[in-house]
Amino acid sequence: MKKTRPTAVALIPARAGSKRVPDKNVRPLAGHPLIAYTIAGASQSGVFSSIMVSTDSEKYADIAAHYGAEVPFLRPVELAGDLSPDIEWVEYTLKRLKDQGCHYDCFSILRPTSPFRLPETIRRAWEMFLAGAGVDSLRAVEKCKQHPGKMWVVRGGTMHPLLPLSPAEQPWHSSQYQALPEVYVQNASLEIAWCRVVFEERTIAGNVVVPFFTQGHEGLDVNNPYDWQLAEEIVNSGQASLPAISHVSYPVTEHSRSL
Repeated sequence: MKKTRPTAVALIPARAGSKRVPDKNVRPLAGHPLIAYTIAGASQSGVFSSIMVSTDSEKYADIAAHYGAEVPFLRPVELAGDLSPDIEWVEYTLKRLKDQGCHYDCFSILRPTSPFRLPETIRRAWEMFLAGAGVDSLRAVEKCKQHPGKMWVVRGGTMHPLLPLSPAEQPWHSSQYQALPEVYVQNASLEIAWCRVVFEERTIAGNVVVPFFTQGHEGLDVNNPYDWQLAEEIVNSGQASLPAISHVSYPVTEHSRSL
């Protein structure tokens, strides 16, 4: 008997309260709102049974629906603040979906600010996640550009190494980069986990987390004006491709012109 593959839901967070770049999740990039590329990539990957957008904005919900995502309910305002942890909106969303009869084995968080995450990226991560025995979750990572072994905290006017793990005879802060251990930092590209880690442990990661190493611009996180200039240059120069979008562009309004 052929083994049934787990079901998965894509969760795309798109709150409206961004301060560094107002309305960044729906700001136009190459003719479409930013969120459209994540919806398209998720849809074309063939991984997900459903693609859900979690937003506190009716406007964002309308844009998401235009590009084929589902928005069965809005996120409560109290779960959409600057400091709201992911577990709160993820737990809320999965519970609401479960109450509506929508059951999934896994979920994936796909943030709109990673527009260069292609369908192939998602498929590669999904296969890696399924291949891991005893895995709770998978998280996208990349090599640190600034090594934490050379970072400090300042207390009482003096500096102390952030990482107290280096050998006393050759501290990391006084070593060449080539001699330092490889360290990775998570990026915003994607996360995949079993729904049980939310319902049983109230976490989005669990305890056994496997790395997904992003390639090229897959993990680029577009969050500030410099990032936007970089993303536009990447598109215009052909350094990387965005997921293809078959939908007509969302109608231009005074709202979108002002972004």
